[in-house]
Amino acid sequence: MGRRRQQVTIRHVAADAGVSLQTVSRVINREPNVRPEMVERVQASIDKLGYVPSIAAQRLSGSRSYLILALNDRDRTIADWRERQGTDWVDQMLLGGMLKAAEYGYRMMFELVDTHDDHIARELSATIAALQPDGIILTPPHSEDPKICQVLADAGIVFARIGSIESGSGIAMTMDDDHAAALATAHLAELGHRKIGFISGSPEYSLSQWRVDGWRAEMAKRGLATDGLLEEGDFSYESGEAATRRLLSRADRPTAIIASNDRMTLAALAAAKELALEVPRDLSIVSFDNTPIVNFTEPKLTAVDQPVAETASKAIEMIIRKLRGDEVPEEPIVVEASLVVRNSTAAPLGL
Repeated sequence: MGRRRQQVTIRHVAADAGVSLQTVSRVINREPNVRPEMVERVQASIDKLGYVPSIAAQRLSGSRSYLILALNDRDRTIADWRERQGTDWVDQMLLGGMLKAAEYGYRMMFELVDTHDDHIARELSATIAALQPDGIILTPPHSEDPKICQVLADAGIVFARIGSIESGSGIAMTMDDDHAAALATAHLAELGHRKIGFISGSPEYSLSQWRVDGWRAEMAKRGLATDGLLEEGDFSYESGEAATRRLLSRADRPTAIIASNDRMTLAALAAAKELALEVPRDLSIVSFDNTPIVNFTEPKLTAVDQPVAETASKAIEMIIRKLRGDEVPEEPIVVEASLVVRNSTAAPLGL
């Protein structure tokens, strides 16, 4: 039987480069104030020896775990996975978060937590004790849960709150929801639409109201009325279908509808078809999220592109900056959304 190849450790790298263990550790962890020539020297030894840092080794070299957790709602996430309807929030978070974490020598893990669990503090404390993360990313509605934020603050963990602008502990971040809704509204108004309906998301999320506020503000800016044009959904297909039917049953029905996520927009598209309305000739539709499914509808959906990957990446960057003692903004960090125009929007009939 052949001899097992000896594992290359940080000690081998230090010996080859002729530097201390601390210097190698600082280079691996991209810590500031390391001379460029020293970084080049250590990196050359790493490449030569084929050294791959492990979390275990990094943990032994200091007080950090080099692990950042991203928390998401358990029930909603599992339901999305089981329904397999094309939502990719988790995928986009992993894409942005894992790549950025790797740049700094960290790892990102995804953890599910019960949003409505009466024992959320106990569950979260157990997760922290088991994994000992250096930082945590909270997503809605966790990011607005004062109990969760207090647990993390008491534990001294650096955390980012995506979808939260309230003052307090943690790094507040948003995905530009109000401006994104205004972008969608402006696009439709510039096509000539004057009656633009809006289907809101679940009131459990503050971002649902921010989107409504953005729509209202843009409508007011253009002198357009909103009376009777707002219907509440809860991000589910069924709620989107019911809201669309209510809007389209009006005598002065809207000529365009903005729905607060792709799932409700798919329902709006189906409801319009059942009512013999052709999109976009008889009704223009704009969605939020821009998940992969919007490319496979007929017509392809114009959609607000939610910058989930970019936001997760920024959250990781801010957490690591905070861990290093660098300054981070005190005001909420805004990651701008954009509008992707496809085939579901056009000028209303008669224009």
